[in-house]
Amino acid sequence: MISRRLNKPVFLLIILTLVSACTAPQSSPNGNAVQVNEPVLTLTPTDVDEWGQPLNAQTVNEPVITLTPTDVVQENGEWWKTAVFYQVFVRGFYDSNGDGIGDFRGLIQKLDYLNDGNPETATDLGVTALWLMPIHPSPSYHGYDVTDYYNVNPDYGTMDDFRELIEAAHQRGIKVIIDLVINHTSTQHTWFKQALESESPFYDYYIWQDENPGYSGPQGQVVWHRASNGKYYYALFWDQMPDLNLKNPAVKEEIYQIVRFWLEDVGVDGFRLDAAKHLIEEETQQENTALTHEWLANFYAYYKSLKPQAITVGEVWANSFEAVRYVRNSEMDMVFNFDLARSILSNINDRDAISLSNTLTFETRLFPTGSMGVFLTNHDQDRVMTVLMKDIDKARLAAAVYLTSPGVPFIYYGEEIGLTGQGDHRNIRTPMHWSSERMAGFTSTTPWIFPKMDYPEKNVQKQLEDPESLLRFYINLLRIRNQSDALQTGQFIPLSSSSPSILSYARVSQNDQILILLNLGDQPQNGVTLRSPEGLKPGRYRLQPLAGRLIDAIVSVEQNGSLDDFEFPETIAAGDVLIYQFIQIPES
Repeated sequence: MISRRLNKPVFLLIILTLVSACTAPQSSPNGNAVQVNEPVLTLTPTDVDEWGQPLNAQTVNEPVITLTPTDVVQENGEWWKTAVFYQVFVRGFYDSNGDGIGDFRGLIQKLDYLNDGNPETATDLGVTALWLMPIHPSPSYHGYDVTDYYNVNPDYGTMDDFRELIEAAHQRGIKVIIDLVINHTSTQHTWFKQALESESPFYDYYIWQDENPGYSGPQGQVVWHRASNGKYYYALFWDQMPDLNLKNPAVKEEIYQIVRFWLEDVGVDGFRLDAAKHLIEEETQQENTALTHEWLANFYAYYKSLKPQAITVGEVWANSFEAVRYVRNSEMDMVFNFDLARSILSNINDRDAISLSNTLTFETRLFPTGSMGVFLTNHDQDRVMTVLMKDIDKARLAAAVYLTSPGVPFIYYGEEIGLTGQGDHRNIRTPMHWSSERMAGFTSTTPWIFPKMDYPEKNVQKQLEDPESLLRFYINLLRIRNQSDALQTGQFIPLSSSSPSILSYARVSQNDQILILLNLGDQPQNGVTLRSPEGLKPGRYRLQPLAGRLIDAIVSVEQNGSLDDFEFPETIAAGDVLIYQFIQIPES
């Protein structure tokens, strides 16, 4: 007998019908994350960031365009589908030579923190892939205005240093992808300097008009800029980052050769494609154009012909209906899911388990397995701990959601120790906190930008010593994920809960079955009843705790895969993260 009405995710039937039939578009149930003000440090001056915004300006969200989804591609079972990525801003990670700037050798020295190659140890994070933000020469601190695609930023070291980093990472079982910025270059790139002469063969490497066409960008920004030759060039993000003309076969060939160099000669494992939805404009349509999709499909075929295990991860800052098109049609291996990231944080702030369950179900049904990059925030957004108002319980819940639900996780460096930051993009790319020593153990001198003032209390060394720290939580959670087929690639089965505060779901693979219970509320929950109409493996089970306490209970799953009114026997405290493995009881 159920003492209270079950709060079923009533949106589920609509989702399943929508995805299977591919009918008219719907909106997924997302909200806006709550932000709080935080003091911004006075730092080394730079005029603008890579978006062309004045430093200290607030980030502007891109508009959402909804389109009807297309068919789903077949699963390939490639390495990235079970990976856990770690996003690194090399400049802000670790300084090995005392110049105040993070570098390749510093990253090499810290690889054992990320993954020491030994699954039995418990002091490394356990990530299996790195995404390195731009490593090429650039006049800007962020690196998104490239001046040389065949070299590395001298601030970070030499090409030999980078090759050593790749080798050291691979020895530990860590794949490495790098930012590939092909939408635009720097105005200081030799191509653009030569393009200023209209007779130059490089003139058509960029997009020119004799007169200003007069229209603005998707966010209302100026996109046509007058050059020294009196003509106007197109630059979507900033006048110092002119867009390349990817319609030009010569530009395509240049990019193909760049990709060949990094995949075959240097040995990287793939690329994160910056600004992927903006690659080719069609007059005033400046994002997600048919020509962009066509170009990427050809590009995909090319790099797979060079290195079938190489991948691309696309920055498609758009709604999920638009983003999923890029992976369904073999244009990229993966895209980031911005809708889901926003929903996780907003629903956790609102303590809304029902909406979050609906969103998780919607998104995981929409994306093919291994094609959805899941994350909380990145280098262009306010940091997780700031969005969650410095609430460590909420930070644990957010981490548990995206590290146990479907998708390929991307951890932004410092997220695992609770770094904060907002607004000015440099303020969310500050140095990693390694210890309580001067400058957070990042450097022995004055850094390029100062670490957060809370580093004496919030750092890797201190949190490794504290079994209840956020870092220890991440380490334990990644150990669980890395050892579970179900958590890596298993089917997502939403469970109905009698409590609106409890987010409950199962992950089911051929050889594994996991139950996840998260209390998003601020009160303990007793007598929580769970139900699922289908999807689980039939049998009688006991629940083996992977995260949580041992309980005395038998779970019975019917032959049709349904779970009928299982009452969890213990109190689920506010902020609890409980993970159980189903252990089948042999028939007597």
